[in-house]
Amino acid sequence: MSKVDTAWLRMEQPTNLMMINGIIIMDEQLDYEALLKTIEQRFLAFRRFRQRAVDRTRGAYWELDEDFDIRWHVRRTALPGKADREELELLVSDLASTALDHSRPLWQMHVVENYVEGPVLVSRIHHCIADGIALVQLFLSLTDPTPEGRPAARKPEIWKQRRAKESMVFQRLIEPARDGLDFATHLGQQMIEEGSRILQDPSIASHYAQEVTEIVRELVHSLTLENDPETRLKGRLGSRKQAAWAEPLPLDEVKAVSKAFGCTVNDVLIAAATGALRQYLLDEGDEPSALQDIRATVPVNLRPLEHAEELGNHFGLVFLSLPLGVDNPLERLYMVNDRMNELKSSKQATVTLGFLAALGMGPSVLQKPVLDLLSQKATTVLTNVPGPQQPLYLAGSKIREMMFWVPQNGSVGLGISILSYNHKVFFGLISDRRLVPEPARIISRFKAEFEKLLYLGLMLPLDGRPNVATADKLLEHCLEPGE
Repeated sequence: MSKVDTAWLRMEQPTNLMMINGIIIMDEQLDYEALLKTIEQRFLAFRRFRQRAVDRTRGAYWELDEDFDIRWHVRRTALPGKADREELELLVSDLASTALDHSRPLWQMHVVENYVEGPVLVSRIHHCIADGIALVQLFLSLTDPTPEGRPAARKPEIWKQRRAKESMVFQRLIEPARDGLDFATHLGQQMIEEGSRILQDPSIASHYAQEVTEIVRELVHSLTLENDPETRLKGRLGSRKQAAWAEPLPLDEVKAVSKAFGCTVNDVLIAAATGALRQYLLDEGDEPSALQDIRATVPVNLRPLEHAEELGNHFGLVFLSLPLGVDNPLERLYMVNDRMNELKSSKQATVTLGFLAALGMGPSVLQKPVLDLLSQKATTVLTNVPGPQQPLYLAGSKIREMMFWVPQNGSVGLGISILSYNHKVFFGLISDRRLVPEPARIISRFKAEFEKLLYLGLMLPLDGRPNVATADKLLEHCLEPGE
């Protein structure tokens, strides 16, 4: 097991289980036996899902489960009562609050056959197996573009090819971080060989020195960040989670807003999520003048293609400050855009990946206090994973919706997940019940915050950045009673 994967394995604690939870909602009835066959031939083509994680003092490793039983991992279940959205959210929340059995491979799927809107596949996979970006792509390997698709072996190499097409959402952040990762790996593994080259070509040494300086600077910056402010979104955690998700947004409208204001789709969605958090705090009684920026840890993919088959975790984290104190939605959008642009050349992701590897190398007793220290510097985890934009089928059944929830670590009690599929954008939130007992009250504001930006995009002139004061006047008119 890699040192980074070891760190994620040991990161688990009763208040924050290290599971990536997800749902897939189908339109038609799902054939359980056909699903088992699909999972066995495609999912289990990755040996990791037949292995259990063994953690010893000398380190952690993967071990084949000789008693592997696919029907234990893929279970049929039913919702109680009305079997509606509320009951499904409770099931997802309960599963997200229940640890996986560490004596078995760390994953499980639950087939819900009586949900009123169609059959549902609820999945739980431990973070030590793979990161969210990898797992989304892996789940897509279970699907077909037509209902006539037959369960057939899907070689890991096919998955590798699919993964090679990287998301444009993260492209701005990936490249500089990957450069740093390549440098760090190269420097560490080929020190002796490069020594002679450095002596022959001083410019190489100068380049290395510059890179090292940047990496050290990012490490110091990350470790010396002030703790995030104390808000009702941050505090002592309990052991229960609550999951919720919003009605989807049309992806074409999100793209139109991003084009209108010269920002990315990711910027628009983060700004809308920030607005939803702000409005929730105001509705809970916080004074507008008292609202402060909070940080989100944002995963950045650093996955080399040669590691695709081995799954694992190949991402770093960057700290993004969310402008919670800004009322004007357009100003908020531009601040998110500016801050994301600042991260464009950052090596934060590289540094955090190396930091996690270092933690995985050390004793587990030292890991918790260090992670707790870092988690105090953020209030939420925020991730945006672009999915396929064509309809897909699972074991012959059409997929209508899909969503996932990112785990939190340390003292972080809020996770925000954004996923696009079939020209729709899905927004999910998982929270510690002690801090935010009803996360639906946050996500219910997500659409309204986006629609403010959509309205401004239709009304404002598109000659550079529009004046935020003009945006304020337009919104005042829009929100007047009777309008």
